Amino acid sequence: MLNIRKATIADAPFLALLGRITFNESFGYLFDDRDDLLSYHQRTYAVSKIRNSLDKDTNIFWIAFYDELPVGYAKLKLNSHSSFLEQGQVCQLQKIYVLKDFLSGKIGSQLQNLLLDEARISGFKTIWLSVYDGNKKAIRFYVRNGFRPIGAHDFQIGKKNFNFTAMAKQL
Repeated sequence: MLNIRKATIADAPFLALLGRITFNESFGYLFDDRDDLLSYHQRTYAVSKIRNSLDKDTNIFWIAFYDELPVGYAKLKLNSHSSFLEQGQVCQLQKIYVLKDFLSGKIGSQLQNLLLDEARISGFKTIWLSVYDGNKKAIRFYVRNGFRPIGAHDFQIGKKNFNFTAMAKQL
Protein backbone atom coordinates (compact mmCIF):
# COMPACT_ATOMS: atom_id res chain seq x y z
CA MET A 1 0.00 0.00 0.00
CA LEU A 2 1.47 3.37 -1.09
CA ASN A 3 1.31 6.49 1.08
CA ILE A 4 2.85 9.79 -0.02
CA ARG A 5 2.87 12.82 2.25
CA LYS A 6 4.82 16.00 2.85
CA ALA A 7 7.97 15.30 4.82
CA THR A 8 8.64 16.74 8.26
CA ILE A 9 11.81 17.33 10.27
CA ALA A 10 11.28 13.90 11.84
CA ASP A 11 11.71 12.36 8.37
CA ALA A 12 15.26 13.72 7.94
CA PRO A 13 16.96 10.36 8.72
CA PHE A 14 14.72 8.59 6.16
CA LEU A 15 15.46 11.23 3.50
CA ALA A 16 19.20 11.12 4.19
CA LEU A 17 19.28 7.34 3.88
CA LEU A 18 17.08 7.33 0.76
CA GLY A 19 19.32 9.98 -0.79
CA ARG A 20 22.46 7.93 -0.22
CA ILE A 21 20.97 4.67 -1.44
CA THR A 22 19.23 6.07 -4.52
CA PHE A 23 22.29 8.14 -5.48
CA ASN A 24 24.42 4.97 -5.25
CA GLU A 25 21.88 3.00 -7.28
CA SER A 26 21.84 5.64 -10.00
CA PHE A 27 25.40 6.95 -10.08
CA GLY A 28 27.65 4.89 -7.81
CA TYR A 29 29.07 2.90 -10.72
CA LEU A 30 30.50 6.12 -12.20
CA PHE A 31 32.95 6.66 -9.34
CA ASP A 32 36.42 5.15 -9.54
CA ASP A 33 37.33 6.65 -6.18
CA ARG A 34 34.90 5.50 -3.47
CA ASP A 35 36.24 8.22 -1.14
CA ASP A 36 34.89 10.87 -3.52
CA LEU A 37 31.47 9.22 -3.37
CA LEU A 38 31.52 8.90 0.43
CA SER A 39 32.65 12.50 0.82
CA TYR A 40 29.77 13.63 -1.41
CA HIS A 41 27.33 11.62 0.71
CA GLN A 42 28.64 13.18 3.91
CA ARG A 43 28.24 16.69 2.49
CA THR A 44 24.92 16.21 0.71
CA TYR A 45 23.02 13.60 2.70
CA ALA A 46 24.04 14.30 6.28
CA VAL A 47 20.97 14.16 8.51
CA SER A 48 21.77 17.63 9.88
CA LYS A 49 21.92 19.08 6.36
CA ILE A 50 18.59 17.48 5.44
CA ARG A 51 17.04 18.85 8.66
CA ASN A 52 18.27 22.35 7.78
CA SER A 53 16.87 21.97 4.28
CA LEU A 54 13.50 20.81 5.61
CA ASP A 55 13.43 23.84 7.92
CA LYS A 56 13.69 26.36 5.04
CA ASP A 57 10.47 27.95 3.78
CA THR A 58 11.72 27.67 0.20
CA ASN A 59 11.96 23.86 0.31
CA ILE A 60 9.11 21.37 0.21
CA PHE A 61 9.76 17.63 0.46
CA TRP A 62 7.44 14.68 -0.09
CA ILE A 63 8.21 11.19 1.12
CA ALA A 64 6.73 7.97 -0.25
CA PHE A 65 6.14 4.89 1.88
CA TYR A 66 5.22 1.48 0.56
CA ASP A 67 3.90 -0.89 3.20
CA GLU A 68 5.31 1.55 5.79
CA LEU A 69 8.82 1.41 4.30
CA PRO A 70 10.34 4.68 3.00
CA VAL A 71 10.90 4.10 -0.74
CA GLY A 72 11.28 7.53 -2.36
CA TYR A 73 11.15 11.28 -2.05
CA ALA A 74 10.91 14.50 -4.00
CA LYS A 75 12.07 18.05 -3.33
CA LEU A 76 10.68 21.31 -4.71
CA LYS A 77 12.74 24.47 -4.28
CA LEU A 78 10.66 27.63 -4.49
CA ASN A 79 12.05 30.85 -6.01
CA SER A 80 15.00 28.98 -7.51
CA HIS A 81 16.27 30.82 -10.54
CA SER A 82 18.39 29.38 -13.32
CA SER A 83 20.92 31.19 -15.48
CA PHE A 84 19.18 29.55 -18.44
CA LEU A 85 15.85 31.30 -17.75
CA GLU A 86 14.70 34.88 -17.40
CA GLN A 87 13.97 35.94 -13.85
CA GLY A 88 10.36 35.57 -12.77
CA GLN A 89 8.14 33.13 -10.99
CA VAL A 90 10.53 30.18 -11.28
CA CYS A 91 10.94 27.12 -9.07
CA GLN A 92 13.07 23.99 -9.29
CA LEU A 93 12.29 20.31 -9.25
CA GLN A 94 15.45 19.55 -7.30
CA LYS A 95 15.08 15.83 -6.63
CA ILE A 96 12.92 12.84 -7.38
CA TYR A 97 14.50 9.66 -6.11
CA VAL A 98 12.87 6.24 -5.79
CA LEU A 99 14.55 3.03 -4.68
CA LYS A 100 15.32 0.83 -7.69
CA ASP A 101 13.11 -2.03 -6.45
CA PHE A 102 10.08 0.30 -6.48
CA LEU A 103 10.56 2.10 -9.81
CA SER A 104 7.98 -0.04 -11.61
CA GLY A 105 5.27 1.26 -9.24
CA LYS A 106 5.23 4.70 -10.94
CA ILE A 107 6.02 6.34 -7.60
CA GLY A 108 8.25 8.87 -9.36
CA SER A 109 5.32 10.02 -11.50
CA GLN A 110 3.12 10.39 -8.45
CA LEU A 111 5.79 12.39 -6.62
CA GLN A 112 6.27 14.59 -9.67
CA ASN A 113 2.53 15.24 -9.99
CA LEU A 114 2.29 16.34 -6.35
CA LEU A 115 5.32 18.58 -6.80
CA LEU A 116 3.96 20.17 -10.02
CA ASP A 117 0.55 20.74 -8.42
CA GLU A 118 2.21 22.49 -5.46
CA ALA A 119 4.26 24.68 -7.83
CA ARG A 120 1.11 25.73 -9.75
CA ILE A 121 -0.91 26.40 -6.59
CA SER A 122 1.99 28.50 -5.26
CA GLY A 123 1.76 30.70 -8.36
CA PHE A 124 4.91 29.65 -10.20
CA LYS A 125 4.90 29.89 -13.99
CA THR A 126 8.02 27.88 -14.84
CA ILE A 127 9.75 24.91 -13.27
CA TRP A 128 13.23 23.75 -14.15
CA LEU A 129 15.51 20.84 -13.28
CA SER A 130 18.97 19.55 -13.97
CA VAL A 131 19.54 15.95 -15.08
CA TYR A 132 22.74 13.97 -15.65
CA ASP A 133 23.29 13.45 -19.39
CA GLY A 134 24.02 9.76 -18.87
CA ASN A 135 20.67 9.17 -17.15
CA LYS A 136 18.73 8.53 -20.37
CA LYS A 137 15.79 6.96 -18.54
CA ALA A 138 15.29 10.11 -16.45
CA ILE A 139 15.66 12.35 -19.51
CA ARG A 140 12.97 10.35 -21.35
CA PHE A 141 10.72 10.57 -18.26
CA TYR A 142 11.04 14.37 -18.13
CA VAL A 143 10.56 14.82 -21.90
CA ARG A 144 7.41 12.65 -21.71
CA ASN A 145 6.20 14.98 -18.97
CA GLY A 146 6.66 18.17 -20.98
CA PHE A 147 10.15 19.31 -19.99
CA ARG A 148 12.40 20.69 -22.75
CA PRO A 149 16.19 21.26 -22.76
CA ILE A 150 17.23 24.85 -22.03
CA GLY A 151 20.98 24.54 -21.52
CA ALA A 152 23.93 22.48 -20.38
CA HIS A 153 26.36 22.68 -17.47
CA ASP A 154 28.82 20.52 -15.60
CA PHE A 155 29.16 19.50 -11.97
CA GLN A 156 32.28 18.29 -10.18
CA ILE A 157 32.22 15.63 -7.46
CA GLY A 158 35.73 14.93 -6.23
CA LYS A 159 37.84 14.07 -9.26
CA LYS A 160 34.83 13.25 -11.43
CA ASN A 161 33.16 15.78 -13.75
CA PHE A 162 29.55 15.23 -14.84
CA ASN A 163 27.68 16.83 -17.74
CA PHE A 164 24.10 17.89 -17.08
CA THR A 165 21.19 19.14 -19.14
CA ALA A 166 18.96 21.83 -17.69
CA MET A 167 15.31 21.40 -18.65
CA ALA A 168 12.21 23.51 -18.05
CA LYS A 169 8.46 23.33 -18.33
CA GLN A 170 5.75 25.98 -18.30
CA LEU A 171 3.17 25.36 -15.57
